[in-house]
Amino acid sequence: MRARFAPGTQHSAEVQANLVKALYASPASLMSGAIAGGGASLVIACKAQIPQITAVSILICLVGISRSIASLYFHRELAHQDRPAKPIWGFAYELGAWGYAALLGILAFVTLTFTDILTLHVLSVGTVAAYAGGISGRNAGRIHVAVGQTCFTMLPTSFGLLLVGGVAYTTLGVLCFLMIFAMADITRTTHHIVLDAFQGKYEKSQLALKFERLARFDSLTGVENRMAMHMRLREWFDSRRSDDELLAVMWMDLDRFKEINDSLGHIIGDQLLRLVAERLSRALNRRGHVARFGGDEFILICPGVDRAGAEEIASDLLAEFVPDFEVENYHLNITASMGISVAPEDGRDSDELLQHADMALYRAKHEGRNRHAHFHWEMKERQNRTYELEMGLRTAIANGELALHYQPIFDAATDRIAICEALMRWEHPVLGRISPAEFIPIAESSSMIEPMTLWALEQACRDAMTWDENIRVAVNISPALIRGDKLPRGVMAALLQSGLKPRRLELEVTESIFLEDDGRTHMILNELRRIGLRLALDDFGTGYSSLGYLRNHIFDTIKVDQSFMRGVGENPRDRAIAQSVAYLARALDVETVAEGIETEEQLRYARETGFTNVQGFVLCKPMPADQLLRRMQGLAVDEVPVPVDRRRA
Repeated sequence: MRARFAPGTQHSAEVQANLVKALYASPASLMSGAIAGGGASLVIACKAQIPQITAVSILICLVGISRSIASLYFHRELAHQDRPAKPIWGFAYELGAWGYAALLGILAFVTLTFTDILTLHVLSVGTVAAYAGGISGRNAGRIHVAVGQTCFTMLPTSFGLLLVGGVAYTTLGVLCFLMIFAMADITRTTHHIVLDAFQGKYEKSQLALKFERLARFDSLTGVENRMAMHMRLREWFDSRRSDDELLAVMWMDLDRFKEINDSLGHIIGDQLLRLVAERLSRALNRRGHVARFGGDEFILICPGVDRAGAEEIASDLLAEFVPDFEVENYHLNITASMGISVAPEDGRDSDELLQHADMALYRAKHEGRNRHAHFHWEMKERQNRTYELEMGLRTAIANGELALHYQPIFDAATDRIAICEALMRWEHPVLGRISPAEFIPIAESSSMIEPMTLWALEQACRDAMTWDENIRVAVNISPALIRGDKLPRGVMAALLQSGLKPRRLELEVTESIFLEDDGRTHMILNELRRIGLRLALDDFGTGYSSLGYLRNHIFDTIKVDQSFMRGVGENPRDRAIAQSVAYLARALDVETVAEGIETEEQLRYARETGFTNVQGFVLCKPMPADQLLRRMQGLAVDEVPVPVDRRRA
């Protein structure tokens, strides 16, 4: 019967479970039917006074009560649970429904055949007909249950009516028999409507689950995504029982992942990210949750973990990067850096905790990568100061806070001022004097170095116009400016506005300008030389020194870094290097500057070695333009510069 009347109920476990729940959906209607059937059977038993009818009536009441109790329990305890109902509940309902229907049919049959009381006949047949009519709607979720109940109620009733005989009873018996087919057809129609509704609900729920997964999980790696990570953090902070509860957040970034993507392609990079996510999940071992923040960055959230526990987890995670990652035919060796912050010590909300973990990650990368670093509040203070300086730099030029100081460079042979190097100074209205070593890197990283350098060029050229025409002015040029296209135009504008001759302007560059784009750098340097400017290679001997720079690019001056001059008195290696550079420069017909001269011995050695120019605190400290001008005007042509005590400078 099940296969014949209910083939469509095998759609899915979810639909099957909903069909079972539908059987118990309305305990009130089931109890109403039990009360009505039980009450009618008791009335018939009392009037008939026949033992068989009494026994059937008692059974009807017992079955009705048990079904009502089962339905009430299911509705209160199980109907609202997310897990599917057990099949035993469907089987129990079927037995109860068929048993109750069969007892009503037997009651009608016994009443018709054992009594001749017309009112009892009407009551028994009416009860059966009413029950059969309600079955098609209530049990439409299970066609075989509804059809079975209809058969168990109507067949005995129809057979009893036919046995009583007579036109009226026979006609009613035939109608009851035909009612079985009518009820079956109604039940099937209702069943399809109910089934379609359940199937549509199931499909919608599955679609909702799919969209929820897409919204919460990263489609590439399968771990949680950024949105889910933020939700998890906010939920933790909202639901914590105490402000002292611990939570460790680790921000991980793969070292030099971009190089793999660029060299091997994004397909290999994506597969590598999937493997990384798998290893991270395995290493966590249920101690936390992994989320992909974006790109090659992962966030790990570990509730209840203190600093020591975070240290242990971080070591376990980084250990996962020791074995190579096998992607197709490649054995990829990649490392990771990680920043750690722990609530509540390092942050009182999710945004602050993430921000501090990101700061710690930056520290780990700055210290050499392939390591983890904990957040400390000193990082926050440095960041706040950096932000304040960056904001201040954006208005420093307009507010007149920047100024140029000049440090003379003397001709080693004549002791005359040959060049004045322009050095930028910043007097912050609140923080006071800021060291160039601090604000220049901030200017370079915030794109402020370009307008600052162009301003310095204009100011230096104007100041140089007040000097003797044989004295040049030197301006340091950031590598960031060489990579742009405004430097040549800025130099021309400064020269035209001031009237300074190009040969009196010297641009100082460091070797780092050659690291990224030597072709473009070569073109810009040649363009500057065509204008008539002089070029100086600053800090020679440090960083990425290469004689190839001197072969491929023409410089007018080489400035030897002060670290070599500082040790010429004690270190024979420094003396050898200084002598070699001086000899090389003479052979190339290039001027040299010995930087950082701080003692009379260093000054004497620089002159003996053959450096053409010398610069340092022992000769003259940096000074404002007006003070420099007074010094120039008061210094006789043949006067030897007075050494300056560096401690007072």
